[in-house]
Amino acid sequence: MEVLLYTILTLCALGVFSAVILYFVARKFRVEEDPRIDEVEKMLPGANCGGCGFAGCRGMADALVKRDDISALFCPVGGGDCMKAVAAYLGKAAAEKQPEVATVRCGGTCEKRPRTNEYNGAKSCAVASSLYVGETGCAFGCLGFGDCVAVCAFDAIHINPETGLPEVDADKCTACGACVKACPKMIIELRKKWPKNRAVYVSCVSKDKGAVVMKACKAGCIGCGKCQKVCAFGAITIENNLAYIDPQKCKLCRKCVNECPTGAIVLAGMDPLPKVPKAPAAPKASPAAKEASAGVPTAPDAGATPAVSAAETPKAE
Repeated sequence: MEVLLYTILTLCALGVFSAVILYFVARKFRVEEDPRIDEVEKMLPGANCGGCGFAGCRGMADALVKRDDISALFCPVGGGDCMKAVAAYLGKAAAEKQPEVATVRCGGTCEKRPRTNEYNGAKSCAVASSLYVGETGCAFGCLGFGDCVAVCAFDAIHINPETGLPEVDADKCTACGACVKACPKMIIELRKKWPKNRAVYVSCVSKDKGAVVMKACKAGCIGCGKCQKVCAFGAITIENNLAYIDPQKCKLCRKCVNECPTGAIVLAGMDPLPKVPKAPAAPKASPAAKEASAGVPTAPDAGATPAVSAAETPKAE
């Protein structure tokens, strides 16, 4: 019993002695943390989505407090109002940034982009894209396995079972960019968010030539350039057989929508412009009419009676 008692007492003494040493070591080497970090973290939405570029809101709060210039920092979930509140608390200036929304740039539905094979592997876009181009003839289109849905922390994107394409709920989307990073085909883009969720964009990312695109997908962009010609604001560019509408230059005039022969340009939240009917072609003039308009006298017809002037008419006797 004495041996057991001495053993217990020795262990307790060692534990107390180790705790005292650890206490003084922690006090000696502790890092002082700015108390404002806790307050700024409380102002942030707490989503920990990583959209700001940090692992979580704690890292974002630490950067906001320690950096003198916070113009490059932005919380997409909290938005401009949240950043203004944080900047006012810290006495710094926050940069203005327009709200954005995730946009799926692929219009290859099941009807317009028929399946040519069936994939039986893991239902993951990342896995499928590493193995082959996909179940259709388009190597650039959406695979439809929902990696973007899995990473969305706000329930803002879902796969439509009828079209096989992801659809974004603009009211729930916070533009955190998680779906953009998760898409291996890079068909999801953060674009300017217009009032009432209006939008005009090219729903295609294929860089193939027009003939190849039309065989693979009826809704693909063929790079014809008609949309670029009618745009009065220089918002449309054609590069690598693909049209792109710059959301910062676009004025939503909708002229390009009517010009697109394949319907690759998507119009959301607005009605299309009425199509102006083309004027009927003028009938071709006959050679005699052309000569008459040019002032050239025409020869009389063989069976026509020559005209007689009043002076040549004989008087009745």
